[in-house]
Amino acid sequence: MIDTLAFALVLIPSLVIAIVFHEVAHGYAARALGDPTASERGRLTLNPLRHVDPVGTLLVPGFLALVGGPVFGWAKPVPVDKARLANPRFGMMAVAAAGPASNFLLAAIGAVLLGLTMPQGLGMGGDQADRATMLVNALGQPQWLATGLFYFILINSFLGLFNLLPIPPFDGSHIVGGLLPRGLRAVWERIQGVGMVLMVALIAASWVFGTSWLGNILMPPVMWVMSLCLGLADTVAGLIG
Repeated sequence: MIDTLAFALVLIPSLVIAIVFHEVAHGYAARALGDPTASERGRLTLNPLRHVDPVGTLLVPGFLALVGGPVFGWAKPVPVDKARLANPRFGMMAVAAAGPASNFLLAAIGAVLLGLTMPQGLGMGGDQADRATMLVNALGQPQWLATGLFYFILINSFLGLFNLLPIPPFDGSHIVGGLLPRGLRAVWERIQGVGMVLMVALIAASWVFGTSWLGNILMPPVMWVMSLCLGLADTVAGLIG
């Protein structure tokens, strides 16, 4: 029970920070490109309560956790009015990319802080596969701050890559949509509304049939990003060690 509570105290703040910065990054990118909708509706704030979706942030992940399923959820999307963007096609792509970019930036910041908390160095030289294996050993560190930063990096790496999936309505789908010809783009935009239902169905199917298609797709690039971040942490630790 104590271990579960300690894990939650590490995991939940990291998840909240990752989600809030992700959504706010969308809003700031939209405002910079001509659409102040998020600002007008008070969504350019780091107050997590402004980004909570009662169903996606609380009910769905809570239910999945109770029944032992894969925990999955979402925050309230920051409103973006495509028509108000100076260049709607490029603007939507840039706004979509801003969310994952913020997570990768947070992961890099977490890596620098991890290096600063471990001046003796992580000792993870070698190729990326070696570092990917060593990141598991990082969990053995008794320092609560190092463990928290490890999960902070992992959550942001996963969230950034997860949102780049080209499945509507994730950020990756908006990037792909902007690259499509006009005719195909219109069809792509029409299926945005059913994308979340499809995603939930796919995750439910993977749980029911015992397959991990999402893990098979995402974990190799997540481990690669983690290896880069831990390499950065190791470099920082070596500089100050």
